[in-house]
Amino acid sequence: MTTGSCLVYSDVQNTNFDDLVREHGALVKRIAHHMMGRLPDSVQVDDLIQAGMIGLLEAARKYDGGKGASFETYAGIRIRGAMLDEIRKGDWAPRSVHRNSRRISNAIKQVESEKGRDAEDAEVAACLGVSQEEYHSILKDSAGCRLFSYEEAVEKSESGYDMFEESSPSPVAGIERDAFQKHLAEAISHLPEREQLVLALYYDEELNLKEIGAVLGVSESRVSQLHSQAAARLRARLGDWVDA
Repeated sequence: MTTGSCLVYSDVQNTNFDDLVREHGALVKRIAHHMMGRLPDSVQVDDLIQAGMIGLLEAARKYDGGKGASFETYAGIRIRGAMLDEIRKGDWAPRSVHRNSRRISNAIKQVESEKGRDAEDAEVAACLGVSQEEYHSILKDSAGCRLFSYEEAVEKSESGYDMFEESSPSPVAGIERDAFQKHLAEAISHLPEREQLVLALYYDEELNLKEIGAVLGVSESRVSQLHSQAAARLRARLGDWVDA
């Protein structure tokens, strides 16, 4: 009887696993196409989907409904994390892009320190010694660069660590994470209104760049610039945390 019961229980587990994977395959594709909006053409959506499916399988295997979150919420975190790992592994951005990303953040920090307010596009461009058009071109190139990985901060939120991970971070790591999240939230709240809106629409509402452009009445390219500039501004204001 015991053996038979174990077999039945195993069958139920396998059925639930298969159902979860089958029902949430579309979630993987949606997240992949959403992330592609900020990545260069050299990144293939199929690679993200493949990585995301691995994240979905991992989520289906480890999900514990007793911890209070829906499977979709949990799976979304695992799927995004797997895709970020894939992007990080490829490190597609040439050194010049990383270098220019740091230059932008340093220029924003310098201008804002001198002016005591948000740095404007023209001022950052002047500080860099380039035209405003060239500055926008640099922003476009750095659109997918990890100037400041907002996604990684989200993946390591309380719902990512405390609710789902099999082992919690050390007390010191937990304190550091909480302090960073507090500073991150404060830094975001002090971004220019339009940049805050872009982040909210992209990450919270999960709109793509084209949809955000329609909301703001600007081009998709301009939305990408605003997103990159928000990332650079956050890095400039949270430089100590990012460097650490």
